[in-house]
Amino acid sequence: MTIRAKQWAIGLLAISAAVVGVWAAAFPLSFYTDFPAPGRRWVSSLGPYNEHLVRDVGGLYLALLVLSVWAWRRPTPSSLRVAGGAWLIFGAEHFLWHVLHLDGLSAIDKAGNVVALGGVLVLAVLLVLPGRAVPASETVASQAV
Repeated sequence: MTIRAKQWAIGLLAISAAVVGVWAAAFPLSFYTDFPAPGRRWVSSLGPYNEHLVRDVGGLYLALLVLSVWAWRRPTPSSLRVAGGAWLIFGAEHFLWHVLHLDGLSAIDKAGNVVALGGVLVLAVLLVLPGRAVPASETVASQAV
């Protein structure tokens, strides 16, 4: 996978982190009752509302946003690998927990949950994998753009 492709992957993760982070940190009750969209209730189906916990989740995502934007703006193999590693650690645990707790969700919400969290996990894995070597001619050409 090229640096440019990995830059797209970290960009997608940054957008995800921005949406979840701002929503959970700034509007915790709305996040609890309406995530991922009004009427879906992926969070509220899991137990009682806890403002502190929801705001902490928002802070976690905002921290991942900062790391992701940094890696996106400075896309070196090591910056992308570190950001991918952070997303992988969080994403693996997050994915596993939710896959084991799908009770109470409709079939479409179960599928959406697995696809959304699985997608984050796939992007994280792609970021930690070694990239392909880029010929010097491509490196010079891409730097000119």
